[in-house]
Amino acid sequence: MAADAFAHDRFLVEQLVRPLVNLYQVTPLGADDAPAGGPVAFVRQKRMAIKEDIRFFADEGEREELFRIKARSMFEVGGRYDVTTPTGERIGVLEKVFARSLLRSTWRMLGPAEEELAVAEERSVPLALLRRVIDLVPYGELIPIVFHFNIRRGDEPLGELTRAWGLRDRYTLDLSGELERTIDRRLGIALAIALDALQSR
Repeated sequence: MAADAFAHDRFLVEQLVRPLVNLYQVTPLGADDAPAGGPVAFVRQKRMAIKEDIRFFADEGEREELFRIKARSMFEVGGRYDVTTPTGERIGVLEKVFARSLLRSTWRMLGPAEEELAVAEERSVPLALLRRVIDLVPYGELIPIVFHFNIRRGDEPLGELTRAWGLRDRYTLDLSGELERTIDRRLGIALAIALDALQSR
């Protein structure tokens, strides 16, 4: 995998329809929303896993692992997930902020030393509440709900994650406001997958 595969600021994250597993592919985007080359990662999440372990691969055949998201404990309600290379080198940490997420989902993005890099928070309180109501309805997870997350460092906007309308999950991750590039783009992509796969939406 070329060193600049994750040098972009904008990515399209799409869910692929496969039995028994959640699969996603990640494609870099240009400023005009057109793909800036082919997919740079394919992501696999086993359904009903006791302990989350989500793998990112360079190809759909899963011959080359790039990085992974791994839960620190078996049942993470509001906990931390390490994002690491296959050899265990920490890229960063994702932390769900449980208390704030009761109203609208909120996640912290932490660096390798667990320093806070950014906070991702659901933009709309009404849509956040609607999601929670629909989740209580039988097969509510099949009802597509558009949601948007703002990504900030303090009061400074860094980017956003937006979901497009449609039955299949499709997200645009935009970190173009994070000019200092202190956030590893692999951590940003891991956040996009976590917001879908770890929240069932």
